[in-house]
Amino acid sequence: MGKLFNVSLAMFAATGSFLFGYDSGVMTDVIASPNFLSYFHTSKGTPIIGAIVSTFSGGAVFGSLMGGLTMDRFGRRMTILIGALISLVGAILQAAAQNLAMILVGRIISGWAVGLLSMSVPVYQSECAHPKIRGLIVGLAQQMIGVGFIVSTWVGYGSAHADEGVGDTKFGEFQWRFPLAFQALPAALLGAGIMFFPESPRHLMETDREEEAMVVLRKLHFDGTNEDWIEKEFHDIKTTIAAEKAITVPGWRVMFTVPSWRTRLMHGVAVQVFTQFTGINVIGYFQVSMYEALGITGNRALLVAGIYNCLGPLANLVFIVFLIDRVGRRKPLLWGTVAIIIALVCEAAINSRIDPEHPPSGLSIAGVFFIFCVTVIFSLSWGPISWVYMSEVMPMQIRARGNAFATGIGNWLVATFWSQLSPMALDKLSWKFYFLFVAWDVVITLPIVYFFFKETKQVSLEDIDLLFGERALGTLPDDLNKAEEVAVQFQGPGKGEHMEKGRG
Repeated sequence: MGKLFNVSLAMFAATGSFLFGYDSGVMTDVIASPNFLSYFHTSKGTPIIGAIVSTFSGGAVFGSLMGGLTMDRFGRRMTILIGALISLVGAILQAAAQNLAMILVGRIISGWAVGLLSMSVPVYQSECAHPKIRGLIVGLAQQMIGVGFIVSTWVGYGSAHADEGVGDTKFGEFQWRFPLAFQALPAALLGAGIMFFPESPRHLMETDREEEAMVVLRKLHFDGTNEDWIEKEFHDIKTTIAAEKAITVPGWRVMFTVPSWRTRLMHGVAVQVFTQFTGINVIGYFQVSMYEALGITGNRALLVAGIYNCLGPLANLVFIVFLIDRVGRRKPLLWGTVAIIIALVCEAAINSRIDPEHPPSGLSIAGVFFIFCVTVIFSLSWGPISWVYMSEVMPMQIRARGNAFATGIGNWLVATFWSQLSPMALDKLSWKFYFLFVAWDVVITLPIVYFFFKETKQVSLEDIDLLFGERALGTLPDDLNKAEEVAVQFQGPGKGEHMEKGRG
């Protein structure tokens, strides 16, 4: 089946990323609904709105960290299935919410599910991808996040046209209950279908199912002419995993104890943190408030938000299909950061000149233009590359836990902070808020990406070890001696003796 099956697998798994985008984006329109605000006795710019948004991100922190355990124990597919089922429960709770506590619990559960999915889908895609198209394959995760945002916006926009004059009646509640209920559809689809796809060949190899792993490798990559490559890939995976399994260091602490693994973990965390500091999620969650600051209100603001959410996925599609596996990772991150800095500075300057009550039409259009620029630039750089790079740099021994930590802490914990802070910061700081992101990008992001990030395009996951100065295939890095000492301390001398024998 080869490439077509590889892409199909990645596309279906990315339904989990669609849930990420939809669940994140749906609240943009929901919290703009007058009926929703009335029903829960709140208003825009309050801590309650911040809590409704941030509890989703907070739940995702724990979901991501949980994924580090379930992926190693139950596999990549089963983790995605668990995430889909949890998402289904969260959607039902939100759609049926009768009070604020119920909506908050539903958001936490949906966040928990999306945390699981956001870290497991890129790992599953990456481990199934051919090195030459890994950027495209994992980039589909970001693509479907964007599609999720699009669908959430237009479902919300259509629902907003339900009669607003009926107050708190059940019909008026359709404005927000239907968009929240719609989450159940992709969750059910993902849960029903994911087990029809194969497990990652690397997880199969790690769990001593070598024959199955070879069958899956051929199904994913064989094109009728590359038998030698299939054999080499199988051998490299087998040799690498055998070397890593020669020691069995349990728990999370080893990621921070082995220097080379710690370095790679920090790369994964950094790429997720820096993604949040582009300001993209703040715009995604609170863009309606940003448009209102430009004098664009009501359904016009929702319409503009719908257009905004379409631009990113279009740019992302062009990038992952034509560019990411050619231009690589580092260069787009560098010029993307510079371009976002310029766009945010221009946006702040425009906002500083606008009176929302009497906005000049030219400045309002310019303000919308630069917000649109941010999503396009993000989709040509940080959007797809953050997931690709994070999934690439983790060694097999800590891939599940490393991606869980990077996603949970680097992405979702930082997103929780911005989700809670942003409504109040936009209200109090106005246009000055944009400069928080500008300052971080100039002082932190640019220097670290330039001096420390590696270029990983078209390099196999096993050979990426060599980029970080680790072992040649089939031998162990010296750093693992330190890990062995830790294991001996925690498990006694018997385990240390086992690892010593495994080094032969």
